[in-house]
Amino acid sequence: MTTQPATVTLQDNIYEAAVKMRDHDTGFIPVVDFSDGHTLIGVVTDRDLVVRGYAEKHSGSTSIENVMTTGIRCATQYMEVDEAAELMAEQQIRRLPVTDGDKLIGVVSLGDLAVRNIFADNAGDALSDISEQHRVH
Repeated sequence: MTTQPATVTLQDNIYEAAVKMRDHDTGFIPVVDFSDGHTLIGVVTDRDLVVRGYAEKHSGSTSIENVMTTGIRCATQYMEVDEAAELMAEQQIRRLPVTDGDKLIGVVSLGDLAVRNIFADNAGDALSDISEQHRVH
């Protein structure tokens, strides 16, 4: 799990999110509450920026709120790796926020699962499920 991931707030715009993605070499940034910097309220992906942002002709100064995804599923800090991999496959996602209540404590990715050899099968199965479900369209 990546602890202390880069985050944005509703006060940020899509340009600022894109710069953070570039600077932190990620395509996924949690959106947290500005007042405490920890309460998870959504996520934004590089795909969100393209599909909901630029493809809809929004400028870089458009609020992150216009492109972010809300109502996301999260892992808890006590969730087993198998459960997290299953949730990622079920939700067709490659990254999963990890929370303690509403507080963001990290992000787990398929890459995190694959790096550890004992979990390589779980990550492979999850990626296979995600890829197969995307082909159905």
